[in-house]
Amino acid sequence: MAEAYTRRSPLQHFGLTAAAAKSNAAGAEVLIGESAHRAIVNIRGDGGEAFKAAVRSVTGVDLPVKPNTTAQAGAFRILWLGPTEWWVVTTSGAEEKLVADLRQAFIGQHAAVIDVSESRAVITLSGTKARDMLARGCSLDLHPRVFGPGQCAQTGLTKANIMLDQTDAAPSFDIYVLKSFADYLWQWFWLIGRDYKLAIKAH
Repeated sequence: MAEAYTRRSPLQHFGLTAAAAKSNAAGAEVLIGESAHRAIVNIRGDGGEAFKAAVRSVTGVDLPVKPNTTAQAGAFRILWLGPTEWWVVTTSGAEEKLVADLRQAFIGQHAAVIDVSESRAVITLSGTKARDMLARGCSLDLHPRVFGPGQCAQTGLTKANIMLDQTDAAPSFDIYVLKSFADYLWQWFWLIGRDYKLAIKAH
């Protein structure tokens, strides 16, 4: 984890906090923002009962084992990445303790715990037209009958590889993207957003 005083959001240069204060959210069809410095911990293991029990003991979350699903309890949310791989995400600053607690819980198991927080930016999107906006650059079928709350998917959005997580039925989405693509993706959203009533949301 980077030292707190050196941490810089990849979208910080857009001045989002000040922009959100000036932005008019009333009547907005899409709210866009950045959830800066979110803790993201990658875990790998066999997904068996001992593995699931270890994860539950630390997070209180029942590990999602169905492909492309998520599970949440309190501040912890777990995203399925593959049959033996998940992300545990939580609030900024919690990653160091989370890594330590998970490694302790996995003692005696063939498992891996890696802090990947600094590799990703998280762009948030919500509102009545959020799904339409995403569909402009994503090949996934995002119809609510197919993709809804509690589902996630690794996919492409315009020219960026992302992890897409629908967090509620509003709909609201968290978009995890490599930090090197964050500026590009933000500007793409802003360009597409000209067709919608767009406002910036503070986090």
